[in-house]
Amino acid sequence: MPLLRSRLGNLVLLAAIASVPARAQPPKRPLQLEDYYKVREVGAPELAPDGRWVAFTIGTRIETTNGTDHEVWIVPTDASSPARRISREGVNATTPRWLTGNRLRFSSGEFETTVSLNKPDSTIESTADRVRNATRLPATVVSRDGKQVALVRDMPVTKRTRLAQTEFEKRAEEHFKGVQFDYWPFMGDGRPFPLPNRNDPEVNPPQEIFVAPARDPSLSALPQDGKVVILSERSESRDLHQLTRLGLRPTSVDWSPDNTTIAFIADSNYRSERKYARTELYSVTTDGVVKRLTPNTQYDYAGAAYSPNGKWILTTRGLADDYVIGKKLTYGGANDLVLVPANGGAEINLTKDWDYLPTRAFWSTDGAFVYFTGEVGGATHLFRVSATGGAVQQVTTGERRLAGFSYDKALTRMAYTVGVMERPAEIFVAGIDGSGETQLTHVHDDVLNEVAVSRTEHLRYKSADGTPIEGWLVMPAGYRADRKYPLIVASHGGPHSADGYGFNFKNQYLAANGYFVLFVNFRSSTGYGEKFLWGTWGAWGSKDGQDVMSGVDLVLATYPIDKSRVAAMGHSYGGFMTNWLITQYPDRFVAAIPGAGIVNWMSDYGNADIPITKEKEFGGAPWTLAARETMLRQSPLIYADKVKAATLFIVGEVDQRVPYSETQQFYTALKKNGVPSKVIRYAGMPHAISGHWNQVHRMMNERAWMDQFVKGVALTP
Repeated sequence: MPLLRSRLGNLVLLAAIASVPARAQPPKRPLQLEDYYKVREVGAPELAPDGRWVAFTIGTRIETTNGTDHEVWIVPTDASSPARRISREGVNATTPRWLTGNRLRFSSGEFETTVSLNKPDSTIESTADRVRNATRLPATVVSRDGKQVALVRDMPVTKRTRLAQTEFEKRAEEHFKGVQFDYWPFMGDGRPFPLPNRNDPEVNPPQEIFVAPARDPSLSALPQDGKVVILSERSESRDLHQLTRLGLRPTSVDWSPDNTTIAFIADSNYRSERKYARTELYSVTTDGVVKRLTPNTQYDYAGAAYSPNGKWILTTRGLADDYVIGKKLTYGGANDLVLVPANGGAEINLTKDWDYLPTRAFWSTDGAFVYFTGEVGGATHLFRVSATGGAVQQVTTGERRLAGFSYDKALTRMAYTVGVMERPAEIFVAGIDGSGETQLTHVHDDVLNEVAVSRTEHLRYKSADGTPIEGWLVMPAGYRADRKYPLIVASHGGPHSADGYGFNFKNQYLAANGYFVLFVNFRSSTGYGEKFLWGTWGAWGSKDGQDVMSGVDLVLATYPIDKSRVAAMGHSYGGFMTNWLITQYPDRFVAAIPGAGIVNWMSDYGNADIPITKEKEFGGAPWTLAARETMLRQSPLIYADKVKAATLFIVGEVDQRVPYSETQQFYTALKKNGVPSKVIRYAGMPHAISGHWNQVHRMMNERAWMDQFVKGVALTP
């Protein structure tokens, strides 16, 4: 009996303990606009050659300066200790890169700082060298045996003869205020107007490849593609031997494994005003024998990397723009990884059966595989393919976007950032086969423990013509199935880009204020194959607009959304899509916020810095009848009388990609038709409106517009 009482007493005690409520965690608060400054920019991971450390940067947004302060941090790849800052406090530090001997070098203010890491628990030793010149000298590529370097240098040119002027004519020139130009291209978004004349040899001289003996390999950085780049200014004082005399501008220089040949890319059209880039693959021996390895008229090539055995050169190939335009093709062609024989010959297409866009390709150390990254749907992952051909293999997996890949010297480990919907990016490490993945940083744990992040649901549905479409829906904060919510349809730019997995502060901010936010990868998005990529050829807005509206119909039928409170927004192509939706589906939208959106393809052709998009995908220039008819048919401006949505226009003052005149035309049209409209034009801003003050001001005003015209919230006088 005493034993029984003891057990019963213990049971009663345990029951009493269980009945005591656990200490309640404080409820998380909704995301606020001020939290924009709490989200850090984690990136630039660089894995040490021995694979024991990852260097990376953390950027902090500073309201008082309107800038971002960066710091360089390191973390051991075995996660045995937390990440620690190694750059000096209060000094902006960027671009970490590993040197020989497991040393790390990064830029910090006017200094280049070198940090020695001998043991994981050792005290960090650092030195700082003042940068002598504001402009860094061109990189110098070291041969595989470390005995030679290759440089690309400007060549002297004969200066043009100027006409003699009288003293009066000289004074007249001095009095002139303005610009003069007689060349094309003369403008580029985000660049001074007019652009320097690329056709002028004095401004854009030809370059040639030179070689010289290597002297100080200890200052070499170790990029992940196997090339070694000298950062020292001493490279300019070497005894140089000129190899090429092509009169072009070589890029992507790479040494052969036997140190006898250099591969490179050059554009034979780089001085032409009437042709687009025509890049080709070349090689040159150390004896100066030049060979063009891609003798065709159909493709452009990008990048050059010798295989470890020196028999092949890895490059990326796509249809040349002039070829597409000249042949009046109805598609833009595929981008593929190809192997070109080192001595020229038939190319091997490694990705002909892989219907996506390969990027950042490199060789495995034994030459058996080629690794590369690519988008598949809304995700980005690492892939590989056998150098002898065959099926592409996916290395990393999951509903996420991986970026910033960096590899150790032996190519056994890799570091990268991971983007997911519900938290900002962090640094991860894994084996080269994706195994043993470990999260190394927790930069955002504090803010995520305080702030509630809205859940995002993954959508798959079919468009009007049966085409499969992928999208996502951000749920409003405090979501309840028994009440109705407004919906914002957000469209991405491009059009040849894509939304996908990653933390989007604006979408979360709108969701925190009671909105569903829908975004979809409509036709013309990357990540869904070539047919999907070129699915809007000649009809921007039509099929992709149907893709968006099919998504709207789906969520209206599935979720508690008030169909009378639907709005659209987006920037660049997303701005055009917004303009298109409110003209083609005027009864479906009560408000809209197009950012830098085209409304008139005719005026855009000559006013924007990229007429190529119209020449390719609209079938020609405006003086071509079929192209002109297409441009008019797909221009939202001619349907302006149908718009009912109250429209807030966002634009940069000096946008040369989608000039302010596009916004001005549509704003005038809507005002003439009695539609509530407003323009916010950001001073000095190009197409991509940047700066934290502008970002916060923009989101604040976008939300206020939505609240007023979607929710019916009265503005404070």
